[in-house]
Amino acid sequence: MTYRFVAITGASSGIGAALAERLATPGCLLVLLGRNTERLERIAAVCAAKGATCRKVEVDVRDRARIAILCEQLDRELGLDLLIANAGILDGRHADEAVETAATARRVLETNLLATLDVVHAVLPGMRSRRRGGIVLVSSLAAFYPLPDAPAYSASKAALVSYGLALRDSVRHEGVKIAVACPGFVNTPMSEDHVGPHPGAIAADDAARRILAGLEADRALIGFPAVSFWLSRLSLLVPDSWRRRDTEKNRFHVRPRPTAGT
Repeated sequence: MTYRFVAITGASSGIGAALAERLATPGCLLVLLGRNTERLERIAAVCAAKGATCRKVEVDVRDRARIAILCEQLDRELGLDLLIANAGILDGRHADEAVETAATARRVLETNLLATLDVVHAVLPGMRSRRRGGIVLVSSLAAFYPLPDAPAYSASKAALVSYGLALRDSVRHEGVKIAVACPGFVNTPMSEDHVGPHPGAIAADDAARRILAGLEADRALIGFPAVSFWLSRLSLLVPDSWRRRDTEKNRFHVRPRPTAGT
């Protein structure tokens, strides 16, 4: 399917940038939202070379007033065909900590969950009134396999799965399609902050390809890699002692940086 008007949050790097490049076709207008102007310029140039028209918007999705007004205006002006809510950060326990701090947990939840809901509800009324459109929420396999070193990250991604699946059933009869993408480890600038094992990591372009294929197939949950996806979903059904033994093999800490995320 060809999408004419697309908005992507967290578009300046990683999965968001890879999705932008895959969606860039002649006649497509891409609205690229992110916090890093230099990276947005670079991704926009790549997409423009493929024939797409790009708008670059430097914005922090945690700026609730601005992001809501901005996305509502974009949808009213363009009539968005697709919103990919990809912006997010990875944070959790740092090397000198036993558990993440309250400030870290709040920042992660505000960025990954609450800001995503603000963006979704800024464009949802227009899609419902037009009786068409698609929304992809980018979650994670951590939604099913809680990470003791990143509790808020795990919680934010689990909430996106529950919210997305419930919203999908709420608006499906109105012509709006909702999908939740649950990647495993993906090699992105954000993943460099994850100091520890990265089992089964794939390239960002591979992740983008799988997400768009799942969207095309109208799948509610787009989880990958397949084996990791199903093992993660089953992990909460096994005895707690088994799950703890497995998580101990994959303990990590997060390398803090002033501008983590996209």
